[in-house]
Amino acid sequence: MAHRFSGRTALVTGAGSGIGREVALAFAREGSQVVVAGRRREALAETVALIEREGAKALAVIADVSRAEELRELVAAAVDRFGSLDVAVNNAGVFRGGVPLADLPEEDWHAQLDTNVTGVFHALRAEVRQMRSQPGGGAIVNIASTFGAHKRAPGAAAYAASKAAVSALTRGAALDHIADGVRINAVSPGATATSMSLRAGETEAGRAERMRGEVPLGRVSAVAEVAAAVLYLASDDAASVVGTDLVVDGGQTA
Repeated sequence: MAHRFSGRTALVTGAGSGIGREVALAFAREGSQVVVAGRRREALAETVALIEREGAKALAVIADVSRAEELRELVAAAVDRFGSLDVAVNNAGVFRGGVPLADLPEEDWHAQLDTNVTGVFHALRAEVRQMRSQPGGGAIVNIASTFGAHKRAPGAAAYAASKAAVSALTRGAALDHIADGVRINAVSPGATATSMSLRAGETEAGRAERMRGEVPLGRVSAVAEVAAAVLYLASDDAASVVGTDLVVDGGQTA
């Protein structure tokens, strides 16, 4: 299974921490040169240092996915440095919630739509336009969520709407562009071992105790487990997988 991505260029947005960083490292460990994107320069520098420690090449690009021009420049930077764009993982996302929908500030609604939905749209356009110009095409994996197409919860209506849109956008784009040689799929993580799954004031030990009662598996998913799902969908092992939304949630939405 090692080196499935030797000689390929992978792009990961939201790669400064959490799932994005782990996905970027997983590609590096399997032979890819990796372009990491995000809005925090120091966090991206840390990710690059970790990738280089694995013996792989990396490029950090500051980019806000809600801005179309910055996504076009991001893809251009990847191709300029490494010669192609073979895999893209659209992971950048934000959560603004915890209150009933009627009490959600309008700016929090727009922040989630701008990043979680419009950001994926901008990324897909820039990535597909590059990939369909290449003889080998490419593979794209969007990070959705179990919140949205698979489950809902109080205080997360706007976030769920944005992530449900990612799932629908993934399926539609997959049908539009498979004939161009571009495979598009999504991964929907459930509760994962990142700060986003911690409730206000909750410790990791407290989360572990809560998960024993909430998740059939009895625990949160490790970021490496989510990364493994992403790499599968991006790899040639999934050559006939098109437009799927792979849930990784320990059975919570089964």
